[in-house]
Amino acid sequence: MTPGLGFALGAMLLFGASDLIYKRAAAAGIEASRFIMLQSWVFCPGITLYAWLTGTLDLHLSALWGALAGLCSLIALTNFAHSLKDGAVSINAPIFRLNFTLTAALAILLLGEPLTAAKLVALTAALFAVWLLLAEPGRATGRPSARSLLRVLIATVAMGIGNLFYKIGLQQGALPETLVAAQAWAFGSTAIFFVLWRERRLPLMPWAWRYSTPAALVLVVAFVLMLHGLARGQASVLVPVAQMGFVFTALAGVVLFGESLTMRKRAGLLVAAAALALFAVS
Repeated sequence: MTPGLGFALGAMLLFGASDLIYKRAAAAGIEASRFIMLQSWVFCPGITLYAWLTGTLDLHLSALWGALAGLCSLIALTNFAHSLKDGAVSINAPIFRLNFTLTAALAILLLGEPLTAAKLVALTAALFAVWLLLAEPGRATGRPSARSLLRVLIATVAMGIGNLFYKIGLQQGALPETLVAAQAWAFGSTAIFFVLWRERRLPLMPWAWRYSTPAALVLVVAFVLMLHGLARGQASVLVPVAQMGFVFTALAGVVLFGESLTMRKRAGLLVAAAALALFAVS
């Protein structure tokens, strides 16, 4: 079995659950930037307390890679949340979770990870799956939304780059929990600054905590699991596996939100799942 695969599989399930919570929040009318800020108020103290209690809060310069990943995550999650306002989760979540294609390519080019035949076929299949999903309408009603697709593509690129920063930080000696904590500090402080700059106040929105709190807790565990996997294995294999939850998310979007499941969407999901399976056995 690929080293770290068990951690990546756990992260996969939790990332899929977080996508559904994001869609619920968007459907409830919670503005994306506010939701991200409220989420950070749970995420940051949560991971910091966990790292401190477990003795894994070990601050060195290598932890700055986590901070860079945090800024990428802020860009990614904010744009992803925005994309769900008028986009179908059964389309946008798979596209967003296919950020692994960029991470895998960068890990191979910049970190010297091997490019096997299975990885090459998997990357090609993943890109084909993206094309199939992008051809779908951007709204559950059938009307295309270029804004939604642009938002989710920005999110995908930002998260793909951020995942590479995690691997670099781990290679330089940072502990997984320390990297996630550094990510949280950069993520949270920037999210607060952005909302203050735009709105000149901090909207508490007590009713929104029912979505932001579980999203934060799920993502804390997901990121810790993914980074423990990356500490043991290749980013070009484990990041793709960690993103496999989008297949479940897409199907849940059909059941929970009444989104369409056309033949083209089914084909895209099947091709994407096949690509991720190839990564898992690489």
